[in-house]
Amino acid sequence: MPAPEPQFGLPVFSGGMLPDAAAMLAVFVVALFLGSIVLPGRRIEGPDSGGKSIAYKLNGLTLFLLTAVLAALAQLSGWFSLSVLHTHFFALFAVTNVFAFALSGWLYLRGTRAQGASRGFWRGYFAGVELNPALLGVDLKMFSYRPSLIGLALFNASFAVVQYETRGELTLAMILYQLFTFLYVLNYFQFEGGMIHTWDIVSERFGWMLVWGDYVLVPFFYCIVGWWLVDASGPPLSPVSAAGIVALYVFGFWMFRGANGQKHRFRRNPGTTIWGKPAETVDGRLLVSGFWGIGRHLNYTGEICVYLSFALTSGFASWVPYVLPAWLAVLLSHRSRRDERRCQAKYGELWRRYRARVPYSMVPFVY
Repeated sequence: MPAPEPQFGLPVFSGGMLPDAAAMLAVFVVALFLGSIVLPGRRIEGPDSGGKSIAYKLNGLTLFLLTAVLAALAQLSGWFSLSVLHTHFFALFAVTNVFAFALSGWLYLRGTRAQGASRGFWRGYFAGVELNPALLGVDLKMFSYRPSLIGLALFNASFAVVQYETRGELTLAMILYQLFTFLYVLNYFQFEGGMIHTWDIVSERFGWMLVWGDYVLVPFFYCIVGWWLVDASGPPLSPVSAAGIVALYVFGFWMFRGANGQKHRFRRNPGTTIWGKPAETVDGRLLVSGFWGIGRHLNYTGEICVYLSFALTSGFASWVPYVLPAWLAVLLSHRSRRDERRCQAKYGELWRRYRARVPYSMVPFVY
């Protein structure tokens, strides 16, 4: 008879937890918002789809590191234990959903009043009305990545705290998972400026779909592997397996960050060198050097490898941790097809020539 799967140490949810959860969420979001205003940061200009130039203040890395240091000091001093995030997980999930729906409603009302016309309630509420709503000089769409990813990092850290408080030690799997996820979030904020060129920032209106994805989906779903590792009772991760998982993570990270970095360098300077050679293009517009000469969306493939390495730290005792990389593979495959349609509409014949030059999308010689 197979052994039962671990139950993730799920805390008992009670209505009495909701006020504490609401207070934690309010303090967290307000503190990050105020930090985005007062902390120093480099300003860069980013275009929106209307051709206007918007100034973005890049202080996300400072905000993330400051949050990490304060959380560590609070934990070590005994003033606050991150395990509270674990015990209040479902209460936080509930109040954050309420917050996301309420914020989306406020954005809809604000947008329709500002524009003097409505896109229709359902379309305007879920897809958004305004492209770049701002509050006190802070672009709300760009800001929302901060509570999203910093919240994810704090949840992940809480799982390590709970495991240590329960077992008196951290498993090798948990240590690897913590290192992988911390570096992933850290790297995002190191290259935060690259976000201003993404489709979400440039062209997506800010409504429920992005709001809910930022505040609920990412922090509460993307930590599913950490949930499993808290009480995983399967065989311990062997050094050989750990070395293989680290290799996959490094490979995926190299592909993910390398591809995005090459694209951003080319946008800033078409004369840049890639892999030691001058950047090669199709008509000076579409990059066919480096990763972009091998596949049209290898940055997505690299990110899937990174998330697969997260799941592999859990071994094969359960399918649950693999929901995350499977979800991401479906999401990014769909996004790659959306990208293809947008690029076809934008570049026309030039895009067809690029596809002939780079025939594979995410997996060379396969897809």
